[in-house]
Amino acid sequence: MSERQLFGTDGIRGVAGEFPLTKESTYLIGRALGHNLIRSNPKAQAVIGQDTRASSRWIADRVSEGLAAVGVEVHSAGVITTPGVAFLARSRKMAAGIVISASHNPWTDNGIKVFSGDGFKLPDSHELSIEKEIFALLQNPSASDDTALKVPRPSLPGEAELRHAYIHSLAASVRSDLSKLRVLVDCANGAATAEAPELFRKLGVQATFFHVAPDGKNINEQCGALHPETLGKAVAESKGRFDLGVTFDGDADRALFCDANGRVVNGDGVLLAAARDLHAQGKLKGDTIVSTTMSNMGLEIALKNSGIRMLRANVGDKYVLEEMLKTGAILGGEQSGHIIFLDTDATTGDGLLTALRLMDIIVRSGKPLADLVGDLKVFPQKIQNVRVREKVPFAQVPAIQNAITAAERELDGNGRVVVRYSGTEALARVMVEAESEEKMKQLTSSIAAEIQKALGL
Repeated sequence: MSERQLFGTDGIRGVAGEFPLTKESTYLIGRALGHNLIRSNPKAQAVIGQDTRASSRWIADRVSEGLAAVGVEVHSAGVITTPGVAFLARSRKMAAGIVISASHNPWTDNGIKVFSGDGFKLPDSHELSIEKEIFALLQNPSASDDTALKVPRPSLPGEAELRHAYIHSLAASVRSDLSKLRVLVDCANGAATAEAPELFRKLGVQATFFHVAPDGKNINEQCGALHPETLGKAVAESKGRFDLGVTFDGDADRALFCDANGRVVNGDGVLLAAARDLHAQGKLKGDTIVSTTMSNMGLEIALKNSGIRMLRANVGDKYVLEEMLKTGAILGGEQSGHIIFLDTDATTGDGLLTALRLMDIIVRSGKPLADLVGDLKVFPQKIQNVRVREKVPFAQVPAIQNAITAAERELDGNGRVVVRYSGTEALARVMVEAESEEKMKQLTSSIAAEIQKALGL
């Protein structure tokens, strides 16, 4: 087996209660990961955190039991953001950090994401070796004896001190006085509900919170970064009550924003504002940032006008980070709101940190968000998803490859075509950017139709 079957671009994902997220398999995943950790450090400790889904608690408990069974000491941070776990793994010198979350997916889904002790997501090769052990245990469950070396405590409520350490670290990263900012914050009924109110209060931000009443089933439901229009509408209807709106996804590793008029600003806008700010201070290494194939051409043009180069990585903040480390870039991110600041201690996208950085730029520049991104001319972009039976490389299907080539020829440099598979779902994503909206829609539909014909359900 040379390709990972369980781990996608963001850990293991699936429907809670179905393989690979059953009571048995989550325990075995914990054991396999534990073995992996113990091999290189017999006194390994791990920290585990979770979002607010109904299933997160039992999955965290089972993974913890698997880890403890082979001798790993497990510390639970309870409900905490994904980057909070990465921070704790690194700052507490843990062997690993484990997050139970399916991020922006519906509440019925869940996932297991692993960070190594340095706070970075596991490399693909590492995930592959853990997978091999999981499959070996599944084929021969009797190989996993039931003599637990350690017994973990329940994952909830977790150690409050761990959450406070993360909040304190974020607050300490801010130098500006944010107390004059009036901000509406959408916590998506997710992990941000556990840290955002305390963090913003600590910094004196005039923050009003909504979607902060998780019930296990309402995470991301018509709210959060998956539905930024909810935030935009609320800010627009407040008629000048707020300077800014912030919205997080379920595990708060990303954030989107809206300006004082309720106009949504995505990750491209945040990258533009942050890149220019760092560039003006002479702190943008190599005058370069990293985004992904999904970032709008308008961002590339606006950055170029400011003397900044933009490199594109594959979709997934893991791949953005790889490119940043390779090229020495200190800023990178995705249109979806994952922004990575390597000039801090961050090792992954952090929605709370992104919100603080953007507020800091607004205060120091004295400019509202609308002015900071005012010249970002967005090329019309259409993304169409097609459910597929299997993920056959597009180059191996002549009809699909011909449709892509024809679209690129027609755009002739005044637009882009990106066709890729989702890393977490059985979907092909077709994205076309063009100056003309009509052409964009027509080309997207023609490519999607060929994929549907050849590979659709």
